[in-house]
Amino acid sequence: MDKNKAKNQRQARRHGRVRAKISGSVETPRLSVFRSNRGMFLQLIDDTEGKTLASASSKELKKALPKTEAGKELGKLIAEKAKAKNIAAAVFDRGAYKYHGRVKAAAEGAREGGLKF
Repeated sequence: MDKNKAKNQRQARRHGRVRAKISGSVETPRLSVFRSNRGMFLQLIDDTEGKTLASASSKELKKALPKTEAGKELGKLIAEKAKAKNIAAAVFDRGAYKYHGRVKAAAEGAREGGLKF
């Protein structure tokens, strides 16, 4: 139990360092990434109002893909949803995760979809 608690505290500290530097608004919302073993979730968040403007989940993808490819497709999907809401730019929030693997693939997919960071 102590190992899990220490791990969660380290993760919260890392996330706090990232969040202290970035914030989203209506014009440039924050693109938040959450990944789990089963899936991945992206949200465009307006921090001034505390509202989610758009979201995408790996459950929405039509076919089963390897995790990094699913991240890239998910990035493209959130970019499409952002375009539909007239959002051209966002601030990327990697959370406590390294900019590597699925997280990096999601960011690259969003860029390919037309979202600017």
